[in-house]
Amino acid sequence: MTGITHPDDIDLSPLATIHARIARAAALAGRKADGVTLVAISKTKPADAIQPLIDQGQRVFGENRVQEAQGKWPALIEAQPDLRLHLVGQLQSNKAEDAVRLFDAIHSLDRPSLLTALARAMDKLGRRVPVFVQVNIGDEAQKGGCAIGDVPALLAQARDADLPIGGLMCVPPAGIEAAPFFALLAKIAADNGITGLSMGMSDDFETAVMLGATHVRVGSALFGAR
Repeated sequence: MTGITHPDDIDLSPLATIHARIARAAALAGRKADGVTLVAISKTKPADAIQPLIDQGQRVFGENRVQEAQGKWPALIEAQPDLRLHLVGQLQSNKAEDAVRLFDAIHSLDRPSLLTALARAMDKLGRRVPVFVQVNIGDEAQKGGCAIGDVPALLAQARDADLPIGGLMCVPPAGIEAAPFFALLAKIAADNGITGLSMGMSDDFETAVMLGATHVRVGSALFGAR
């Protein structure tokens, strides 16, 4: 009788391995793998390190900084127009217009002042970009994200401003089990009628998929250690 081969036992590219692991985690959770978007985190990586993933079919990438993305992505997108770029790092309000112009989703809406800046930029550019509300899920003073108790109000403000809501996003505390934080984000989302969940990175994306992630943000497992 032939056993089930784990994706790590097959000689696959890093991209194929990640997709296989996502599919396996989704199957264990009774989900379909195509309900999970892999966001390849390409921050600090030059265009020539990104191109091989594009050649292998990866189409969704994530960057932390607007200025860095402006330096390398316009040429890549011109050559491959179906690429989609997500901003996954903190965003200053004075960069809102640049972010709306370049990115196809923003995962770091965390305060009313940024919401106002994004709404103004979208109105000016005539472009509606989905936003994920970043939640400070571990109540960590050093991290960005809105407080859990402020999520309903920020979502209501986003809806009032006609910002497309992509979902909720979180980065759990480092060094401890992520599953309870992913489960909490999923509950907050369900309580507020939200289905999108941007959660899970290289070390814990399978757990995130099993707990409902719709977007996983994977960098080092694809590109190697920074």
